[in-house]
Amino acid sequence: MKRTTLSLFAGATALAAITGFAAVSTPDATGVDTARPAARLPVERTSLLCPAPSTSDLAETTYTSFTPVTKGADEKGRAALAAGAPEDGKKTEKPVVQPKAPGTPVTGSTSGADAPALVGTAEGGHAPGWTVQQTTEVAAGTGRGLQGVNCTAPDTEFWFPGASTATDRTDYVHLTNPDDSAAVVDIELYGKDGALKSTVGEGITVPPHASESLLLSTLSDVEQTDVTVHVGVRSGRVGAAVQALDDKTGGDWLTAAADPAGELVLPGIPKDATAVRLVLFTPGGTDADLKVRLASPSGSITPAGHETVHVKAGMTTGVDLGEVTRGEAGSLVLTPTGGSVPVVAAVRVVRGEGGEQESAFIPAADPVGARATSADNRAKRTTLSLAAIGEAAKVKVTASAGTEGGTTATKTYTIKGGTTQNVEAPVPAGLEGAYALTVETVSGGPVYASRTLTGEDDDVASFTVQTLPDDRGTVSVPNADEDLSVLQK
Repeated sequence: MKRTTLSLFAGATALAAITGFAAVSTPDATGVDTARPAARLPVERTSLLCPAPSTSDLAETTYTSFTPVTKGADEKGRAALAAGAPEDGKKTEKPVVQPKAPGTPVTGSTSGADAPALVGTAEGGHAPGWTVQQTTEVAAGTGRGLQGVNCTAPDTEFWFPGASTATDRTDYVHLTNPDDSAAVVDIELYGKDGALKSTVGEGITVPPHASESLLLSTLSDVEQTDVTVHVGVRSGRVGAAVQALDDKTGGDWLTAAADPAGELVLPGIPKDATAVRLVLFTPGGTDADLKVRLASPSGSITPAGHETVHVKAGMTTGVDLGEVTRGEAGSLVLTPTGGSVPVVAAVRVVRGEGGEQESAFIPAADPVGARATSADNRAKRTTLSLAAIGEAAKVKVTASAGTEGGTTATKTYTIKGGTTQNVEAPVPAGLEGAYALTVETVSGGPVYASRTLTGEDDDVASFTVQTLPDDRGTVSVPNADEDLSVLQK
């Protein structure tokens, strides 16, 4: 790497684009190490992308925007979410959502099959931890039920284990480009025997401020129940998500799994799940052997008949775990039985029986870290799941005011190590409308979290699950008296 010396102001500007910075060790004249922890400052700009919500004319979509209050954040700022990207400080179209002040959620909506992908930017006080939830209700047809997705930041690589090219599935990969220049993307598909042959997925151009939706079955004519989708960006950056629609069990969004790692946590499998299918893929050249555990309310359990799973290098592996939670909250924990090999994973979860079934996906997730937020919650329809996989942890959960009224409420929980708990999340007093839940790790080990939102009709098992990773609302910045020559690029 090339070493570059930066001024304090240049260094601070460069750091605004990253999520962390190591403390600098600077000995004084006596040789004593005087390193001090880097300060954490709120980010000043955040970008989010929401995929086009549905192909159904019967779809109704709600967008809920929320920025948690962040100490030290700029009191001024602006944010908007629209069909287009910022140009000279203005939006190309009227915003679908115009966020309010931090601490106050706001909603917007669209309907029908022509609702576009949205691009949003928040600056100043609106930026730290800005979260937008896209929730779509589809009344009938393929993909019926509740579909939810957290709008995500643009990136250059994504892994989606759990997709499918089977005849009863209609899966699309959605790509959204927020920038002024075209992005060039490669899409690779991996089945049970390795890579699926396709040249159509190479060199896909996504125009500036535009989105592309590609049906997976048009990228390869090989039918596979379990497929891992890899999206790699040659130039530019995109937002990516997979919309998985099933003829019999509705559908939902499959969001990108956590980066390949030797140990993975898939948090918050609904306690009434009637079927759970684990899908794994290792992108390297070495097979992986993993121990499978379920972190339940009472502790760690090994699922009978599924103590371990073998994942062949470059091949997608699917395992039916059945009703693994057996009526209790649970999170899957995957650890190597020997040497650690990077793996990506997700589970497909089904609720309900017979003609009243619905499906959703839970990818392997990063921990909550300092803070995470779920923007769209409804009274009596929200389940918050918290998992402390190692040591015990104390967690604070804050419910915001509602979009149409109500006052904030806060609860603190202690999660025993090795367990998953479905906690009774706080609800704003006098709630009207939707509200946000902010989860903060107070002390102890890492916490993993997810939020399940169910449909309004209790007779139908419609639901959607979103994991809650760290919102990266702050960045570590070196102290003013530290040597910034260690910054490299």
